[in-house]
Amino acid sequence: MSEEIRPYYERGLERGRLSAGAGLIERARTEEILLRWLPGPPLRILDVGGGPGTYVPWLTGLGHEVHLVDPVPLHVEQAVAAGAASARVGDARSLDDEDGRYDAVLLLGPLYHITDRAGRVAALGEARRVVRAGGFVCAAAISRFASLLDGLASGALDDPAFASIVERDLRDGQHRNPTARPEWFTTAFFHHPHELEAEIASAGLRVQELLGLEGSAWLLGDVEARWADPERRERLLAAARAVEREPALLGLSAHLLAVARA
Repeated sequence: MSEEIRPYYERGLERGRLSAGAGLIERARTEEILLRWLPGPPLRILDVGGGPGTYVPWLTGLGHEVHLVDPVPLHVEQAVAAGAASARVGDARSLDDEDGRYDAVLLLGPLYHITDRAGRVAALGEARRVVRAGGFVCAAAISRFASLLDGLASGALDDPAFASIVERDLRDGQHRNPTARPEWFTTAFFHHPHELEAEIASAGLRVQELLGLEGSAWLLGDVEARWADPERRERLLAAARAVEREPALLGLSAHLLAVARA
């Protein structure tokens, strides 16, 4: 993890990110897609780059055994507290596990911050190596258009500094934030959908499905108010599901989720 990324996560804010705002949609949609594909419990799951163990209580509550690897020591401590069967500091590109140990591997964050293609393919290849034959690898990516759409909705595009960041995002997917404003994220790579599919294939995995997670719902300014009403919440989720496979709209979501098999 590069030196500009580590301080961003050492602030500890990742622990609550998926419990507020657009993160509510991202988390709920990730969980429902995992439920579609993962076999019933008990599975041995490796959560690579699993952060503070956000999905650990949910997965263990379903009866799965969850092991977690993350490059941030704070996240490892939080994952242990969340109930991970094991948690350790590690690198997605070089996992300390024997071949075929897991039934499923989640990469719901590592591809964000590995900015070179060879490194991302290496991380996917390591996931393929440690998952059993026929096992699932689920990989998330940030959409190439995420900062453009967010900047348009939030008004950040009015700031020339942010507009410059977006210009590079659109040109080559390399997100860089030279300012001290954490709300503009940190060093990352933003995928075009076809790039994610190609990287997964290069790692020797078979893509089963490539989905947009949030649709356009994440751009609404009142997500939390809508989420508090069960009927309005379901409309948010239904709208996301309605376009999740539409090739022309995949990049409209802030996040992509690919399901692959070894």
